Amino acid sequence: MAFTSTITDRGMMSRARVTWGTFTNNGSSVGGDINTGLEIVEHITFTTNASAVGNAVVVDETLPKKGNAITIVTDADETGTWMAFGR
Repeated sequence: MAFTSTITDRGMMSRARVTWGTFTNNGSSVGGDINTGLEIVEHITFTTNASAVGNAVVVDETLPKKGNAITIVTDADETGTWMAFGR
């Protein structure tokens, strides 16, 4: 069971820092930690690459959250992209 995430880019939107990237589950994994690179995560969104309708990605944290790691829960072997906003 393996979960990986990467930051593909970062920027600013108004006064918020924004980072975005990809996540990949394989080996029947159902989520893990996304390292957003932010000190405080205020909001995070997801887009999945599923070929069929499945369950939504769920954030297993209370936002805003101090620290860059955000735990998510997904369907098995789900892949997709994420975008996080914060400071």
